Amino acid sequence: MAALLAGRLGWRRLRRARAFLRCAARRPLSTQVRETFLRFFEGRGGHLRLPSSSVRPRGDPSLLFVNAGMNQFKPIFLGTVDPRSEMAQYRRVVNSQKCVRAGGKHNDLEDVGRDVYHHTFFEMLGNWSFGDYFKSSGAPPYQGLLGNADTGHMDMAYRVVADHVRTLAVCIADGAYPGMSGAELVLRRILRRAVRFASEVLQAPPGFLASLVPTVAEILGPAYPELKQNTDRIVNIINENEADFLASLQRGCRIIDHTLQQAPHAQEFPVDVAWSLHRNLGFPLDLINLMLKEKDIGLNLTALDQLAEEEAQKKGENQQREGLGRGLQLDVHSLAELQRRAIPTTDESPKYAYTLGVDGRYVFGPCQATILMLYKDQLLLSEVPEGQRCGVVLDQTSFYAEEGGQCYDQGYFIRIGQQDIMFPVEMVQKCGGYVVHEVVTPAPLQVGDQVQLFIDEAQRLACMVRHTATHLLSFALRRVLGKGTEQRGSHVAATRLRFDCSVRAPLTPQQLREVECVIQEVIGKDEDVHTAEVSLRLASIIQGLRMVDEVYPDPVRVVSVGVPVSSLLEPDSAAGTLTSVELCCGTHLLRTGAIQDLLIISERQLVKGVTRLIAITGEEAKQARETGQSLAAEVESISVRLKMGNSSLSDAHRLSKEVGVLSDVVDGTPMPQWLRKELQDTLKFLQRSANTAIRKLETSQAARMAQNLLEKHSKKTLVVDTVSTDSASVLMKMVNQLCEKSPGTSVMLLSQQDSGKVFCACQVAKTSTETLSAADWALAVCAEMGGNAGGSSVVAKGTGSAADLDKVLTAASTFARTKL
Repeated sequence: MAALLAGRLGWRRLRRARAFLRCAARRPLSTQVRETFLRFFEGRGGHLRLPSSSVRPRGDPSLLFVNAGMNQFKPIFLGTVDPRSEMAQYRRVVNSQKCVRAGGKHNDLEDVGRDVYHHTFFEMLGNWSFGDYFKSSGAPPYQGLLGNADTGHMDMAYRVVADHVRTLAVCIADGAYPGMSGAELVLRRILRRAVRFASEVLQAPPGFLASLVPTVAEILGPAYPELKQNTDRIVNIINENEADFLASLQRGCRIIDHTLQQAPHAQEFPVDVAWSLHRNLGFPLDLINLMLKEKDIGLNLTALDQLAEEEAQKKGENQQREGLGRGLQLDVHSLAELQRRAIPTTDESPKYAYTLGVDGRYVFGPCQATILMLYKDQLLLSEVPEGQRCGVVLDQTSFYAEEGGQCYDQGYFIRIGQQDIMFPVEMVQKCGGYVVHEVVTPAPLQVGDQVQLFIDEAQRLACMVRHTATHLLSFALRRVLGKGTEQRGSHVAATRLRFDCSVRAPLTPQQLREVECVIQEVIGKDEDVHTAEVSLRLASIIQGLRMVDEVYPDPVRVVSVGVPVSSLLEPDSAAGTLTSVELCCGTHLLRTGAIQDLLIISERQLVKGVTRLIAITGEEAKQARETGQSLAAEVESISVRLKMGNSSLSDAHRLSKEVGVLSDVVDGTPMPQWLRKELQDTLKFLQRSANTAIRKLETSQAARMAQNLLEKHSKKTLVVDTVSTDSASVLMKMVNQLCEKSPGTSVMLLSQQDSGKVFCACQVAKTSTETLSAADWALAVCAEMGGNAGGSSVVAKGTGSAADLDKVLTAASTFARTKL
């Protein structure tokens, strides 16, 4: 790769590059090393070859990136693997896992490039045994020697760029983009570090980093085809972020120069400014340190490390607080004990036991269950006394456990024969096939108790409406924006839905409107929502079905809108490309008409390439749509009044204020986002128009009043007077025009308001500024009125309060005459 960089830039180090190539020609290619390893274990004991998982961790908040080959197998090690999934059957496995190490205890980012063994991206070749054989039967260790240590900074830059562009390409292909928090922030630092070395050390032009992406795809593509499939997207994202950083680099240089100018004799750079450059502009700390070293300025790295630790501690505390609401989760030991005792996993099929009555109402079937185990303080118990918070494991349940972005069901259960005592269910979670119902016991519970379950039907139905609407939203976005649009996350609750997706740019009002139209068309047809469990192998051949990099159970549940699942499974059927088809374990409507309406009320960019949509449904959506139309009518009314013109300055100010108030209402009121964007653009134009009208009226009024004053104080070198105006801007314009028409005159004007407040504005003739400062003059007069003022030696303004304005005028004249 180093030789590739040298060749691309055409530098003079051709001889060394050729020597590197001759040496490299004797080494096996990375594709050969990878394939040899995988084939070795495939042929040795029948290891199953598995593809690499995405570097974006799925359902594992403890990781920023996948940083080891074992990460995708954590459910096996923790005992949480779904017993119906293919993963549960693994015994011997071999794989080449894409890994990124750039955070946590593996935070070696600053060391990448200094040697040949620190990397942010690498492939971990691994052979895995799950209870089948042990280390002694694995591959024996290999020991060898590396070549001479590298002492040149140019080689370091080669290695930095080569490593970082691989990391960026792999991560972006897997859907992780540079951003402002978590893994996205780490990627942002990696990209900016690569840009810094490419531009400052290698003297490469903008766009050079992205130009290496096709080479990365060529080298790694045979093992990771997603690189070749997403080359254009990777190039665009790297170029966009590089352009942003180059602009930030210029701003950062100006900040450093300005800071040093403020303290020309300082030997150490302010730590808070350095941290701001790092945290807000994304400057790598080693870049800041290097730039300061070039200026012979020190930097307290210990204090910087302390700031970094404090921020990490705050984030850790926030995560800990968030974790407090996660409820009672079965730990790995409890799961193992449940399995040892042969406690069967929870039958969840009753959660799908609901029908649509002839009156259009949903009927949820009854569910009786038996308590199989109680869980408290990480202990499995056979009995729990009154007043204790515990987890209840049942043989079957109609409660939906939080999964797949859908919120858990609420409700209660009662013991058979004791209908007067309710056990409210506060949270429902699933772990390793067991569904845990969290309750605070109003009476003792014990294993073997028979219970009747009652879900909150209104809350469940609300989640069903919004979950089906989420599927339609995903389908509509792909229909309008193209196949490159992918879901990046979602959350379905009883009140609204949130949907994150990958996009090239923020959605336009027209695109948002088209998305809503696609959804409303499906809602209007009142399509059937079909569900069926099919084998994972059959599901994978459905055209139009999206399958992300996750571990799916087998069989899987297919949710299709308008097309029976059996039709989707027919050979060469393209029906799935024309409707919403997804693998989903959530609860859904049986017909789409119950959604009534869907409205996107918010759209904002989380990071480059990822946008978040908030949507509402039903009557709430209809009301928001009506509110939007009402606000659109108000905007049109103000627009008409502005076009008619204003006869007075007070009317113009009043209209401008109305535009401002209406802008705030449009910004904060639930309404169609496409309409909000259009109204915001219109209101910005109206605000500019109103401000222009005000300036014209102020200038006209000031000209008339200034002419009257000029006639009153003809040929005077000092003018101190009062005028009647409620605008400080008009007052300042009058002063400016008087001085413009009478260049040798120094002017101060005062205007008293009905409230008792006094505006003050002054300007000193250029010939008099050596002896009279406008700022000093205004400050002295406003201090006389108990106020304050500011400005320059030529012009100044201020405010105060005075009961006797004549006394203030006398003081103003006296001050000026003593200076002139």
